[in-house]
Amino acid sequence: MIPDEVVEQVREAADIAGIIGEYVSLKRTGADFRGPCPFHQGTRRNFSVSPSKRMYHCFVCGESGDVFKFLTKRLGMDWPEAVKLVGEKAGIEVADTKVRHEGPDPREPMWELHATAAAYFQKTLWDDAVAGQARDYLAERGVSRAVADDFGLGFAPREIGLMRTYMNGLGFDDTRMLEAGLLVMNDQESEPRPRFRSRLMFPILDVMGRNVGFGGRALGSFEPKYLNSAESAVFSKGKLLYGLNRSRNAIRRADRAVVVEGYFDALRLMSSGVEEVVAPLGTALTEAQGALLRKYSRNVFLLYDSDAAGLKATFRAGDELLRQGFSVRVVTLPAGEDPDSYVRAHGAAGLEAQIAAAIDVFERKVQILERAGWFGELQKKRRALDRLLPTIRATADEIMRDLYIARAAESTGVDREILVRELGTSEASRVGPPVTQPPRVLAPAIRGRAPDRREMRRDSGTSAERELARAMLFVRSRVESIAERVGPDSFRHPHFRAIFAALLELGAEASIDELAASLDVDALATAEELLREGGAIMNAPRTIDDCLARLHVRDLEERASEIARLLPLAAEAEKLALQEERDTLVVEMRASGKMSYKAFRRGRSR
Repeated sequence: MIPDEVVEQVREAADIAGIIGEYVSLKRTGADFRGPCPFHQGTRRNFSVSPSKRMYHCFVCGESGDVFKFLTKRLGMDWPEAVKLVGEKAGIEVADTKVRHEGPDPREPMWELHATAAAYFQKTLWDDAVAGQARDYLAERGVSRAVADDFGLGFAPREIGLMRTYMNGLGFDDTRMLEAGLLVMNDQESEPRPRFRSRLMFPILDVMGRNVGFGGRALGSFEPKYLNSAESAVFSKGKLLYGLNRSRNAIRRADRAVVVEGYFDALRLMSSGVEEVVAPLGTALTEAQGALLRKYSRNVFLLYDSDAAGLKATFRAGDELLRQGFSVRVVTLPAGEDPDSYVRAHGAAGLEAQIAAAIDVFERKVQILERAGWFGELQKKRRALDRLLPTIRATADEIMRDLYIARAAESTGVDREILVRELGTSEASRVGPPVTQPPRVLAPAIRGRAPDRREMRRDSGTSAERELARAMLFVRSRVESIAERVGPDSFRHPHFRAIFAALLELGAEASIDELAASLDVDALATAEELLREGGAIMNAPRTIDDCLARLHVRDLEERASEIARLLPLAAEAEKLALQEERDTLVVEMRASGKMSYKAFRRGRSR
């Protein structure tokens, strides 16, 4: 039995339009989505999906319900399976109480630890003399105590033993704090030290409002200026957005998200009344962060600094959001202003006026190039196109992509058909984000031995490695986000491991010749074979997710096999622990939907 509160949590977090959109061709109509009804096999767009109501409804056959009902009726799933599938897509663990008996969520100790540390930092900020510099800094930035308390701001003292002693006194040992990254210990040191020292602390909460980590702003000249918590079981900076726990309902109501660069920008805007604000955690906006936003709105306003670094971050974020089907506009503040300073001077009303004047992200790129004179001479015009074409390639929405092509042709004077050929893709209908076709296969004169396809069909893990490597070759912009989830060691086959490592090292803009030069003969032969098969990739994000899931399940299956070998030799006490671990692995494999029959039988054996 799945607890009611978990069901509601999953329903609330689910991207109903995204999930149903995997099975029905949906197009946005106002705040809702429309498509042909899959239940009475309609051809007109009488089937409506409402993200705000979290419901679907057909105006012809009358079929309606929530995301769980859709999956049970469309795919024939049992209701618990539907809840678990949606929970997996939403990043929420769904435990069936008939299956699991071990009690609370295993991540609860980490949440408790971070919440306690946040309370300590907050108390130190206002009650301890060592935090005088931090209080002065907040006053200088115009942050009142009421606002600081509302966002849980704190201070991590420079003194090595203060936090450790306090937390030890409450029962949090060093091992637990080392695991969470609050303490660190180098090989040369005999005692652990605090990760955060002499820093203004911003607690980071996940979308459900649980303390999962911190961002620390240095008070002094030492680097880095901003430091985040280390990656842990509850913290992954590429999968979290600062402020989303408090802004998600405002984003849904306003049907827009304002994305800013930093903690102070987000704090200033939200405390001034512009609530639908989030910020990445000091990194470029990732695919996972875009997917988080997509649950609440497809309209994004990028409000970054207007300096060179801010513009680079703006357009990189814009390309990622366009790839996921967002409508993306850029807010441009007056020279010398950033969101924090502008709202301090002009308030929410002034910022709303700037948001109202925002322009499309592609138009903003064209505008900057025009003002810099890049369209005035031939050589600069060529380089200008090199900056425009990646954004066109990234755009998933076919109509916007067509409009961007027309705008680029108008600005540069280059014939539309030439631009289309340069893009390397046709204007025919496509499913999913655009797949960039490399200009040619790798050097045919160099021959090596590609992997045996028959052998890969017998090993679904190797087959997943192959499909993932192929997707990365054609959708180069996804390599970095894939690297956040797997490393080279996840690729057991040396050819695919070499291709992954080369793509990661060379970057998305590397030429085919540069890639070829970095591979040995056999890996080069494999890459050449993969490039010849590019037309089969229809939905790159789904292919990538499926492959990553298959690789994860392979790791689980191998551990289950290892447990099966250990059980006959284990003592009684050890057997109980191994059996519990095996049962947990089986549950996770079942939830993935990619568990092999052989692994299932092995998991059930006693």
